[in-house]
Amino acid sequence: MNVFIKKYSTPFITGLFVVSAISGTALFFHWMPGMFHSMHTWLSMVLLLPFVLHVWRNWGQFMLYFRNPSMLVACVVSLAAAAGFMVMTGHAGGNPAQRVFPLLTHAPLGTLAPLFHATPDELATRLTHAGYSVRSTDETLEELATAAGQRPNDVLIRLLPQHAGHRH
Repeated sequence: MNVFIKKYSTPFITGLFVVSAISGTALFFHWMPGMFHSMHTWLSMVLLLPFVLHVWRNWGQFMLYFRNPSMLVACVVSLAAAAGFMVMTGHAGGNPAQRVFPLLTHAPLGTLAPLFHATPDELATRLTHAGYSVRSTDETLEELATAAGQRPNDVLIRLLPQHAGHRH
């Protein structure tokens, strides 16, 4: 096991770091986020394994870094930067859909229809064609989802345009 760690941990750290750096840069500049988001998230998590194995194998040498004040400064600055982001954006960050979806799924179809460039009856017809039993435009997506044994977000997603720029 020790030979395996010695032989592969640094090459995997390097390769996965390059992937993480490229995908993170693409995400920062909002370039093809659909392609890079999952890659960045998952492969950054995979990067942790060779990193932990590398630190474990080189623990003695790693601890020598802490004799140098620059390591302490780097750690403090890094943690302060992370804390700053958490304080400034932690409560407002995350996926905005997690905050918007409940608002939309609790609204009656008549209220939602203009958002989908449709009349309430057109929206009801779309949902009926999608297999939902719509009795009234006063029903909410949550009510329709519950009756169909589905999640409200799934019903909402079915109403969204399938192609960028496509308008109903």
